[in-house]
Amino acid sequence: QVQLVESGGGLVQAGGSLRLSCAVSGRTFSRYTMGWFRQAPGKEREFVAAISWSGGMTVYADSVKGRFTISFTISRDKNTVYLQMNNLKPEDTAVYYCAAGSRLISGRSSLDVDYWGQGTQVTVSS
Repeated sequence: QVQLVESGGGLVQAGGSLRLSCAVSGRTFSRYTMGWFRQAPGKEREFVAAISWSGGMTVYADSVKGRFTISFTISRDKNTVYLQMNNLKPEDTAVYYCAAGSRLISGRSSLDVDYWGQGTQVTVSS
């Protein structure tokens, strides 16, 4: 079992920045690739970014490439995945979900997710 708890969402003006955090726990967390997805009202959940614990390989959706950065920290007490979001646009408004899956780097699909966080709202005003 893997537990994911997001934080850091909020309201920001266009052009601003936010950093999302995902606290990761569970004995088997290192078996999975970590990622972020988002879902806007009336739209399907879509892939945003993913990172592997080993080697730190990263992939991004074209819509966020160059603006968003995924990273992680590991310690004895706490494992956290981050999503740094810069130059935010109104179309980035969505609920953002932290995810763990075995094929997120190659698959980049919600079908590849084994565990979801509860989600955190990001709203970008124009």
